[in-house]
Amino acid sequence: METLFKKNIVLFGLVLSIVFLFIAGYHYPGGSPKDINSIGYSFKENYISNLLEFKAVNGMENKARPFGVIGVILLGLSSGLAFVRLSKKVDSNKYLVVIKNVGIILIILSSLISIPSLHDTMVTLSSIATLLLFFYVTVLLIKSKLLLLKFSSIFLLLVSYGAAYMYFFRAGLDYLPIVQKTIHILQIILILGLEYLTTRKDFEHIKN
Repeated sequence: METLFKKNIVLFGLVLSIVFLFIAGYHYPGGSPKDINSIGYSFKENYISNLLEFKAVNGMENKARPFGVIGVILLGLSSGLAFVRLSKKVDSNKYLVVIKNVGIILIILSSLISIPSLHDTMVTLSSIATLLLFFYVTVLLIKSKLLLLKFSSIFLLLVSYGAAYMYFFRAGLDYLPIVQKTIHILQIILILGLEYLTTRKDFEHIKN
């Protein structure tokens, strides 16, 4: 029988990541891509990556970085672990292998994304991995009877592809910071849904 901690490890990790990211936001000195002289952290104008830099956008020492690094790593670890756990509920090798292995890859990338010199490369790789992962999860859910999770996953996938277009083609960048956080919120909701609202029986009929 799973212990309380092991059963809820993903939830604990996600909650802790959110706490550390909020603490990081509180300690962020200021400056955003839109306004270098802004004060503090703006949900609408700052990227999460601003919390990870050694220097804030306004040039001051970034005291938010230690908290931001912990928050981002915990978010990646918890999310990746959730998909590894999901793969254990799936019998089809076609989905199991991709969901499990890409989940592990996301865990690794989350540890490297906090290094400023590697950030852009890791964002690109993690974006590709996340889009691939959610594509497979969405197809898996479409074949299930989990109606709410099915439509939630489809919506998240569409929004994620839209955000990827904005990032890689530098379109609508003024809105990208808030889109980025919206996606993370939707991902957390879906991940918790996959954790607590699915069982092996939901996918046992999917064999290919």
